[in-house]
Amino acid sequence: MTSTLVRNQLVDMIDLLHESEQALLLEIVKRFMPDDIATKEDLEDIAIAKAEYARGEFLREDDINWK
Repeated sequence: MTSTLVRNQLVDMIDLLHESEQALLLEIVKRFMPDDIATKEDLEDIAIAKAEYARGEFLREDDINWK
């Protein structure tokens, strides 16, 4: 079975599930995801942080009151 066929079947089946079951399925699928893979949101946040740093928008560790 090709990955495209599997993906299409999964999408079709997910569309048939009730919304609450889709949420449960999402949590199950998340458990199969490796922890060291950046998500799309992670990459977007990293890009934002790099841009802020380039503009000088950051705090130095010494500027933080840790107490």
